[in-house]
This record gives sequence, C-alpha cells and structure tokens, in this order.
Amino acid sequence: MQQEVVLAMLAKEPSHGYELRARLGQALGPLGEAMNTGQIYVTLARLEKAGLVVCERSAGLPDRPDRKMYALTAAGQQRVTDWLSEVTWPRPDLAEFHLKLVAAAMAGLADPVAIIDAQRRELLRRLREVQRAAMAEPDRSAGGLLLEGIVLRLQADLRWLEACERRWVSQKDARSVARQGES
Repeated sequence: MQQEVVLAMLAKEPSHGYELRARLGQALGPLGEAMNTGQIYVTLARLEKAGLVVCERSAGLPDRPDRKMYALTAAGQQRVTDWLSEVTWPRPDLAEFHLKLVAAAMAGLADPVAIIDAQRRELLRRLREVQRAAMAEPDRSAGGLLLEGIVLRLQADLRWLEACERRWVSQKDARSVARQGES
C-alpha cells in the first residue's frame, strides 16, 4: 500500500483503519476490493512511527472496544501536498519478461516466439478480466478510470509483443534464407 494514498485519505478527516479501507474500496472500485486490510494497518503503523500520523483512542460502543483513530500531523499534510505536486510517471524500466525474452533468445535456451505466445495468452486473459471489471463499473467512476488505464497499458504491451514477434520471425526467415543460399 502506497503510504501517500493513505495519507491523502486521512487529509479529509481522521479515520480508523476500517473506515480507510472502506473509503479506498469505494474510490478504487474492484481494484480496492483486492486490498489486504492488514496492509492498511501495517502502513498506518509505519506512518505513525515516521511521525506523519498520530493515533488516538476513541471511545467505543459498549459492545465494541476502543478504536484507534488516525489523523495527519503537519509533516503528514506536507508529505501529501508534496506528493500531489510531483510530476511523475512510471519509468520505462526493463521488466523481468523483457530480460527473460532476450536472455532465452541469445542463449538459445528457448524459442522467443514461443515465449511471446505464452506471454500474449496471459496478457489477453488479464485484459478480458480487466475489461469485464471495467464494464461493471458505473460511468465516470474513479475505479472505472483506473481500469481504463490498465486496459490501455495491457493493449500497449500486446502491441509490443506483436513487434517482438515480427522481429524474431523475420530473423528466423533471414537465417533460413541464408542457410538455403549456402547449400
């Protein structure tokens, strides 16, 4: 769980962990449903230790124990402000798949086209799953917007796989033609 997201949720009002989990679930739609509730409490403990939130006990109901209410400190508020003003985007790092594909091809350990095919099947499975979730979201929901971003990234990855496949198939064809010329 990214700490700044929890801090931003606390910027609205002090909350206990369960309320934060519910608000995140509501804001993120199906992406929020997969959140581990325990991770929110771990994140809150880390934020408290870092001095970004304070925790106070609130009186519980007769049948419920006291609850821990978390609120932002001035340092926590500043961290949220700084985070929101940052201009960032994921770096185009080499993913494990990219490295696996090149290493297998260079070492002659596996057919790169077979590796690409397996990856394509997995991306298509994920794409269908995310598209179904996106269709189930209400129009103009934040969760729907996040899912649309995931769909677009998966589609871009599929286009990249097509480019990889074209390259390796053309290299195979070129090697085959070269071998025939040597005969």
